[in-house]
Amino acid sequence: MPKTTPPDADNSAQQRRLQMADIARLAGVSTSTVSRALAGSKLVSEETRVRIMELARSLKYTINIGAQNLRMKQNRTVGVVIPYDSATRQHLSDPFFLSMLGSLADALTELGFDMLVSRVDAEELDAAAAPFDTGRVIGIILIGQWRHHEQLNQLAARHVPIVVWGAQLPQQLYCTVGGDNVTGGELAAAHLIAQGRKHIAFFGDINLPEVGQRYEGQCRALRKAGMKVDPALQVSVSFLPEGGREAVQELLRRGVPFDAVFAGSDLMAMTSINTLRQHGYEVPRQVAVVGYDDIELAGYFHPPLTTVQQPIREAGRALVSQLLELVDGRPAASLQIPTQLIVRNSSV
Repeated sequence: MPKTTPPDADNSAQQRRLQMADIARLAGVSTSTVSRALAGSKLVSEETRVRIMELARSLKYTINIGAQNLRMKQNRTVGVVIPYDSATRQHLSDPFFLSMLGSLADALTELGFDMLVSRVDAEELDAAAAPFDTGRVIGIILIGQWRHHEQLNQLAARHVPIVVWGAQLPQQLYCTVGGDNVTGGELAAAHLIAQGRKHIAFFGDINLPEVGQRYEGQCRALRKAGMKVDPALQVSVSFLPEGGREAVQELLRRGVPFDAVFAGSDLMAMTSINTLRQHGYEVPRQVAVVGYDDIELAGYFHPPLTTVQQPIREAGRALVSQLLELVDGRPAASLQIPTQLIVRNSSV
């Protein structure tokens, strides 16, 4: 009995042939050259291959080069992409980035993989897929969603193996691994409330998904305690070190009373403490301060910083594990890793 091909398979194959012909026409080469270039053949020059890859990407032509190379044992490199905000230019020397890179390097090395680190403009997150599209890596780990949820959904829709460190959001097509930001924010605020603090300021850009969830956790703790959420105590600043200084100055300019600060990162908390001192405030007697991340410096700062600990070591392993599921063609569920409060002298 002759073997029949499902109509859907015929349509898919025909669409693929049409797209390959389009690429060949635009690149001025034969379809066989396009096929070789997409397969990474050395018979095609590097210049031609890159041009064909760019055309394929612009036409949303999907070919899982990374998985193909992995099966052939030709490529064991994972791309790690850290977006930068063109307005702030947050540097790679940020302790959180360094901790995450170290965790990923350890997790990949344990499994025999290499790591290719790159940066892309946060406004153009689709560029994060370029190392995959050109066959340099088998998949992408992206550190941070920023504000571009839809761009990440588009990457997932065209089957780029990508796992994002960040928050779980509605209508999400891509896989995320992240700390429990809402619970983390609630733990921080509940701790400050338990210390008798009545006016808790929040520092951080709540338009960023993770930071917004931390603020949501703070608001939840306030409501549970029967306390009012005062918008005047929320100050939007960037993750740059000077963010804490700018936030304290803005709070003083507003003239609202405050006796505690919950900062969206440890660096922001540290610069907040330094600025508070410069304005004559004693920490923690007059103003209690809590940070977020538990970077290495947090325990050595003066006073040692109370903070919400991000599960960085577990995060590296989880990000790599979920990416390899995608590379092997299996679905990868988003994961949320528990956070915990580390109490030190800055708040008690």
